[in-house]
Amino acid sequence: MNTDHVFVCGSPALDFAATLRARRTVRFEMFATPDRLDAWFVESGMVDAVSPARQADVVRATTVREAVYELITARRLGTDFDDEALAMLNKAARRAPAAPQLTHSGRWTAATQREALSTVARHAVELLSGPDIPLLKECGNPECTRVYIDRSRGSRRQWCGMESCGNKIKAAAYRARRKTTVPSAG
Repeated sequence: MNTDHVFVCGSPALDFAATLRARRTVRFEMFATPDRLDAWFVESGMVDAVSPARQADVVRATTVREAVYELITARRLGTDFDDEALAMLNKAARRAPAAPQLTHSGRWTAATQREALSTVARHAVELLSGPDIPLLKECGNPECTRVYIDRSRGSRRQWCGMESCGNKIKAAAYRARRKTTVPSAG
């Protein structure tokens, strides 16, 4: 299984919303195929197994994801929720979520696509109605549009993650400084 999904936002709902990358520039869809949606649900840790997605499941998931992103953005900016996005999220959250089961070897959660999506939607409801709203920030990388929860001391975190964006920005700044320094004649 290809594991290139990134979970740096501090909430499954935020990580889910971030699966459409670089929204302002060259958009990159992480759910390009049904198996990528399956992989996200498992890699997120919300489920251990999920029924194989069909294209209709991808369409449903991306529709809910866009509603979640719109609602997160509204909450972060202090604006009103869009009624259509709100209805879309609540519809997904009303479905039965994935139910963990106890097995001889521990916890195991198998889900249908709709149960997995409901689980994400319920995380979004909790996030958007909870105490972390003031901690929501958008990544400082101009090419990145991930929103994350900044729990750093003094709320000084600037990037969604050091590996994904922080190192890139720092390396680019270093290269820019090196280009502007004039070698000393000596």
